[in-house]
Amino acid sequence: MTMHILLRIVRAQPQGYDDTVPNKTIYVSDSDLPIYQRAQELAGDNLSAAIANALRRFVDVEESRKDGFDEVVVRVGPGAGRKVRFVGLLLGEWADSSWDHYDVTRVYRGRSGKYVVHAARTPTWRATDSQGKPAGWRSWIGMGDVNYTVDPGGSTLEVVETLEQLKDKVPPQLFELVAKSADQPMVEDLDI
Repeated sequence: MTMHILLRIVRAQPQGYDDTVPNKTIYVSDSDLPIYQRAQELAGDNLSAAIANALRRFVDVEESRKDGFDEVVVRVGPGAGRKVRFVGLLLGEWADSSWDHYDVTRVYRGRSGKYVVHAARTPTWRATDSQGKPAGWRSWIGMGDVNYTVDPGGSTLEVVETLEQLKDKVPPQLFELVAKSADQPMVEDLDI
């Protein structure tokens, strides 16, 4: 069985809405019906608004892909953080590591030309003795008066308008890499 969903497409007029615009019918298969019903619930019984929002997002992402951008999802905040999504192009990545941490900074260019800096650091821990000095091997076997400190790590996201503003936000090696790619076209059409 197929369900018909009737969407009324109207144009806003200065005085109100124009009811003379024809209706549009969307045919939904039985297998897709639960997703439409759930969308309607989430949209407060306004399925038309839910579909318009989904189509707007779909068009934005697909047009961005044609321009060379990708949809990017990163985590932001302490520990696992929350997910943040945007459309961008990775311009460069820099990593710093030692025995107790791994930090990575990525720079993306957004569709509007702004730069997105995503910096992530891994969880770290320290063990100190009663005088606040590193506890060393004793901490590994639980010997002595040892305090442990754990940093859950996390990540940040910052958006800047210009290369000049970006310069103070990232390591010099990463800035140099990003600056070289800043003037490159997103998509280059070759006539071959």
